[in-house]
Amino acid sequence: MSLDGRVAIVTGAGGGLGRQHALFLARKGARVVVNDLSRTTADAVAAEIAAAGGIAYAFAASVTDEDAVATMISRTLERWGRVDILVNNAGILRDKSFAKMSLDEFRLVLEVHLMGSVICTKAVWPIMREQHYGRIVMTTSSSGLYGNFGQANYSAAKMALVGLMQTLAIEGQKYNIRVNCLAPTAATQMTMGVLPEASLSMLDPALVSPALLALVGDDAPTRAILCAGAGHFARASVTLSRGCYIGAGEDAGERVIASWDAICDRTAEIVPDYGFMQAEQELASAKAHMAGDR
Repeated sequence: MSLDGRVAIVTGAGGGLGRQHALFLARKGARVVVNDLSRTTADAVAAEIAAAGGIAYAFAASVTDEDAVATMISRTLERWGRVDILVNNAGILRDKSFAKMSLDEFRLVLEVHLMGSVICTKAVWPIMREQHYGRIVMTTSSSGLYGNFGQANYSAAKMALVGLMQTLAIEGQKYNIRVNCLAPTAATQMTMGVLPEASLSMLDPALVSPALLALVGDDAPTRAILCAGAGHFARASVTLSRGCYIGAGEDAGERVIASWDAICDRTAEIVPDYGFMQAEQELASAKAHMAGDR
């Protein structure tokens, strides 16, 4: 599958996973904007792409700087006329237990991961709507999906990106804008000290980047959470159990506790197409109870 003619922006692409993303997309034929906070590293990756026969240019900017991001997008349009793919990869870590974490450390991580992705996505959104084509990848994490000690700030930001993806995928559907999440596991500067050395040797970031082809191609899905690491790929989903009707009454809380196993039974769980499906299921259950169909 080729990405010839497509224009891709990869944030945080000066090293680690972002660098591998940029190299991979360029090998598949995309013209790549290499964004990084450091001009030196962004230039180096763009030069590496050019040396391999690809097309790229570097743009140094923080994803939290709205004016700089707007300039990056306008220069990309001047140079190549469109933006087809955005990979929101830029991020930082400020790991501490929640008890020891300052609010500034919490805010900073959310600002870079969540608001940085929002700012970049907002900048390309009208372009993708107008051209009726767009592929956006949010970088989530198993820490957000399932939690991880010492990463309350990072986990909150990464799960927030899943919620952002869910709604943007719905809003972008009629414009052929598909929005997905990638949950990578890779040995990068951000994961040093988090995973054992023996495991890090197996987690080459280059083994994650092939996941992008499924998420940014013409036939890409939308609202998928693709987990990738060590050459292994899996899909995660936010599911809803069938649950059971409890109703009202002074003892409703006690009956919730008594029915806990039935409430949590995953036998008939679903992946909702939209958030209101929860309310639809609840109303259907209540109406069935009132009709005597228990």
